[in-house]
Amino acid sequence: MEYILIIIGAIFVNNVILAQFLGICPFLGVSSRVSTSLGMGAAVIFVMTIASLAAYLIQNFILVPLGIEFMQTIVFILVIAALVQMVEIIIKKISPLLYQALGVFLPLITTNCAVLGVAILLIQKRLILLESLTYSIASGLGFMVAMVLFAGIRERLDLEDVPAAFKGTPIALISAGILAMAFMGFSGLV
Repeated sequence: MEYILIIIGAIFVNNVILAQFLGICPFLGVSSRVSTSLGMGAAVIFVMTIASLAAYLIQNFILVPLGIEFMQTIVFILVIAALVQMVEIIIKKISPLLYQALGVFLPLITTNCAVLGVAILLIQKRLILLESLTYSIASGLGFMVAMVLFAGIRERLDLEDVPAAFKGTPIALISAGILAMAFMGFSGLV
């Protein structure tokens, strides 16, 4: 039951984008098409899960025993950067079209504060390994859900007659705010 609460909490209640406001750059930059959002979401789920696993292991088996917990942020960023390079190479090989569509935002996963934020939150919450993996996968899924929903809204808005003053970024930001408020309705679930 606890794992179900972790999943619901990470996807809906404490969504990294819509509740914690982490990862806004790719949220706004890559969310113009659902297909691109799905690809970015899958890449973030993969990187977030592996980074969180590595962060847990590094924190508990290297940093804490050596008494160098203050190096946590730097070490986690290096691990995330290495994982993103690996994901970039894989996506370029498997799906050149997706690689081209993601463009500069794929390397930006390295600096995506959602990935680093989840890794640090796991340590702060003192979750065990299985809870950490569950939370990181669910947080990645929450990231993907927010991206895909927002991309769907933006695709739909492209077909609507939006006043000239609201076209582009203004209507996207208004829509993002409304989507975030909608997700606040889930706060009573957990």
